[in-house]
Amino acid sequence: MAYEDEPKIIHQHINVPDIKKIDVYEAHDGYQAWRKALSEMSGDDVLNEVKASGLAGRGGAWFPTGMKWSFMPKPVFPKYLVCNCDESEPGTFSNREIVIKHPHILLEGFMLGCYAIGCNHGYIYVRGEFMQGYATLRRALAEARARGYVGKNVLGSGFDLEITLHVGAGAYICGEETALLSSLEGDRGQPRLKPPFPAVEGLYAKPTSVNNVETLSNVPFIIGQGAAAFRQWGTEKAPGMKIVSVSGHVNKPGNYEVPVGTSIRKILEEYAGGVLGGKGIKVFFPGGSSTPMLTPDKLDTPLDPQSITAAGSILGTAGLCIFDEDVDVVKVTHRLLRFYKHESCGKCTPCREGNDWLVAILNRLAQGRGKDGDADLLVDMATNIAGRSFCLLGDAAATPVLSSIKNFREDYEKHITNPIEEKVFIPLTSGNGH
Repeated sequence: MAYEDEPKIIHQHINVPDIKKIDVYEAHDGYQAWRKALSEMSGDDVLNEVKASGLAGRGGAWFPTGMKWSFMPKPVFPKYLVCNCDESEPGTFSNREIVIKHPHILLEGFMLGCYAIGCNHGYIYVRGEFMQGYATLRRALAEARARGYVGKNVLGSGFDLEITLHVGAGAYICGEETALLSSLEGDRGQPRLKPPFPAVEGLYAKPTSVNNVETLSNVPFIIGQGAAAFRQWGTEKAPGMKIVSVSGHVNKPGNYEVPVGTSIRKILEEYAGGVLGGKGIKVFFPGGSSTPMLTPDKLDTPLDPQSITAAGSILGTAGLCIFDEDVDVVKVTHRLLRFYKHESCGKCTPCREGNDWLVAILNRLAQGRGKDGDADLLVDMATNIAGRSFCLLGDAAATPVLSSIKNFREDYEKHITNPIEEKVFIPLTSGNGH
């Protein structure tokens, strides 16, 4: 079956002309779930329906959304819902497409989330580089406000809701929920020590739930069609659909919404058109650049959290990055580490200092000046970064180093024994951009 004919939730109407306008969105059952919730359901009813659906966070953690909302203490006010629209993982671009093409489905899901946890003021934190998406969301929010979906006494229900859009400054670290909250408060975007967790002490020291764009965009379907309808797709442990961002050496890169558990091979060959030039695959990331690399023998792995973990990686954001048989894994790793070094917030020593040293050695290898023992030195350094940094950025940086050397040590050896054509590499500093 062609991708266009496959069932979808978020992507069902995403390519309808002018779906970003509220009249068109409403003509395709838009805001019906919001109306249903306000007129027929309590906040607890909405929360329990989401919990029954098995919806889990699509931002990478895959933590059950309904359970996360249930952690919010009921008698404490105010409380906040924050949408993490700071998508910045290399190889992931599903949230950006939703915001630009289909903003009302996010807004409706966000409204339902606010209602479920008893939040009267929510914040959508938009990545600084997403100015087109921010402008689209701003217009959509104004339309929703004019329709009475936001504001005082929404649709005569007695429920008040205010939504604020906030633009970040383009820091990768602000994709981490506590760094995002610090940035939203006007402080430097650096992660906070947990506990306390955001559900106890989050934005402005009040209970806060932070949810991803794709996660929230599934909620209108769940409330409109019911938890059972959502569970008809996916696996028992991970129900529903997942948007997979396919990039790299493929004929048809893009976002594909598929049932959780669809095989990687099917996504690659049937939807993404196979590898460019008919070449073979050397390596791929199943969930964005911070997930361990996998080799072609894992292509038949189902794309669900449990199966990907069993295969030796992490599903994460499902940013499927494909590299053909001619790729130099050392160059791939070098480029990623330059990115992570640049994006380190500098708060903790393992990440701040360790990434500098990893990049210094990879610079040497990329120039064909590697020394005997460099691969082992990289492993030793990366092992001392992973699990020892303040947040997961250290792990994200160490992962491509460790997994690439584990699977492709011979690529590293080539840069030691067979110097490549000499090129000039200028090490990045925090002021030079990417």
